[in-house]
Amino acid sequence: MTCIVGLVDGNNIWMGGDSAGVGGHDLRIRKDVKIFKINDRFLFGYTSSFRMGQLLRFGFTPPEQSQKRGNYEYMCTDFIDSVRKRFKDGGYSLIKDNREEGGFFLVGYKGNLYQIEGDFQVGECADDFDSVGCGSSYALGALYITRKNKNPRDRILQALETAEYFSTGVKRPFVIEKLG
Repeated sequence: MTCIVGLVDGNNIWMGGDSAGVGGHDLRIRKDVKIFKINDRFLFGYTSSFRMGQLLRFGFTPPEQSQKRGNYEYMCTDFIDSVRKRFKDGGYSLIKDNREEGGFFLVGYKGNLYQIEGDFQVGECADDFDSVGCGSSYALGALYITRKNKNPRDRILQALETAEYFSTGVKRPFVIEKLG
C-alpha cells in the first residue's frame, strides 16, 4: 500500500503521500494522513502500517541531538533507539529469532532526507529524492525524469500521479508538506 515521496530542495524538505488504506483486494480512502511534522524539526511520511504511523505521530518525541554527533550518526543512534522504544512500548515491534522489525518510513531532518527500513537501518540516498511504498518505483522514475523541473511541489505531485496511474495501492487525495 501507499506511495510516500520525499525531496530535498536546498535546506527545505518536501514530502507527499497518498490516502489509500489497502488490505488484500480492499481499498479505503483514509482521513488520517501519512505525512506529518513533529516540532517543526522533523517531517515524516510512512507506509507499512497505520498503527506504526500513529505511534510516530502521537506520543513520539525525538531526542535532542548531542553536539558531539553529526546528523547521520544521530539518526542511526539516538533517533532510532527512541523509535524502537516507542514501537516496543506501543506493542508494534515484531521480535522473531532475536531480530527486531519495524516498518518503512521517510524522515526529513535538518535539510536531509532519510529512509528508515524494516530492520531500522537508516539510509540516505545520493539523489535529492527518495520514495517508499508499493508505488515507489514509479515515483522514483517520475522524480528522475522531472529532475530539471525546479518546482518541488510539482515534482512530488507528478510522482504521486504516476504511482497512482500504475499502482492499485496508491489513491488520492494527496497530501504535500514542506519543512524548512
